Amino acid sequence: MSLKSKIESSLEEDAKYLLEHTSKTVKKEDLHLPGPDFVDRIFKNSNRNIRTLVNLQNLYNHGRLSNTGYLSILPVDQGIEHSAGASFAPNPIYFDPENIIKLGIEAGCNAVASTSGVLAIMARKYAHKIPLILKINHNEFLSYPNAYDQIMFASIKNAYEMGCVGIGATIYFGSKESRRQIVEIAKAFEIAHELGMATILWCYLRNPGFKVDGVDYHTAADLTGQANHLGVTIQADIIKQKLPTTNGGYKAVKFGKFNEKMYSELSSDHPIDLCRYQVLNNYSGRIGLINSGGASGKNDLKEACETAVINKRAGGMGLILGRKAFQKPLKEGIEIINTVQDVYLCKEVTIA
Repeated sequence: MSLKSKIESSLEEDAKYLLEHTSKTVKKEDLHLPGPDFVDRIFKNSNRNIRTLVNLQNLYNHGRLSNTGYLSILPVDQGIEHSAGASFAPNPIYFDPENIIKLGIEAGCNAVASTSGVLAIMARKYAHKIPLILKINHNEFLSYPNAYDQIMFASIKNAYEMGCVGIGATIYFGSKESRRQIVEIAKAFEIAHELGMATILWCYLRNPGFKVDGVDYHTAADLTGQANHLGVTIQADIIKQKLPTTNGGYKAVKFGKFNEKMYSELSSDHPIDLCRYQVLNNYSGRIGLINSGGASGKNDLKEACETAVINKRAGGMGLILGRKAFQKPLKEGIEIINTVQDVYLCKEVTIA
């Protein structure tokens, strides 16, 4: 069976809707699309130093997607974000950090992104075998009542000494803590670049006011697009964002500033066009967009394949998928990751 046939089979009834869509919003010719020359084409003329360029290239040159310009990253920081018990009970082998890294290797990922403890306990054995990304801040959920804040768990020096190719961080844009987080992470990214490491920013939204009349606008294209734009402004090299599911957040929440062309010309209600608006806010794709895989559910393979097709056809750079893989038996988790990678390897799945 060809790669395209496998992808069509995974998409089931949504295959035609996603694979045959022609975008009439932002022209693909106006975007800086992923490719094997992405570091030379985009970052060579930037302020990133030579060591950062080397580590970015190492990231793009690893795993099944090597030399394509696309990324498949395994993120496992849910032991902090969602409690280790809740995250790893479906597959207790992942309480052992070595199995997290083994999953990334066996699935052919470009990199593994995890906590300081996970990487520190295994760095000497694996840092030269798969690129490591240290997630430096987390939302700690043991304090009661729960608070929604990202606090620093690790130092940039620690990432450098462990041989990491990059660091990752989250900012909760829209929250009352976001201004402090922006300052913290902007400084952290500056230090990381000085030491030659790449920077990845989880650009998530958090504010109860973003839910209006039963509709959740935390994943609205206009609001997530602006979060992305703030992320590239503080010099993230890669942006991680949730796939948009709606639009019109500015209108519904009745705040900020918007232009009607954002909705009438630069986007539509098609998921590929909504995602393309996110790419547009990443300096027209000069900074790569990777979408998150989301929580594990009943039909993870189909959902992961859909997200990959939407991201690629929108002009994105890949997926960062964790729970859909590590909460499954090893063979099934690898199959899901490989299916995502197949989307980016399939030349017949083109930019819309």
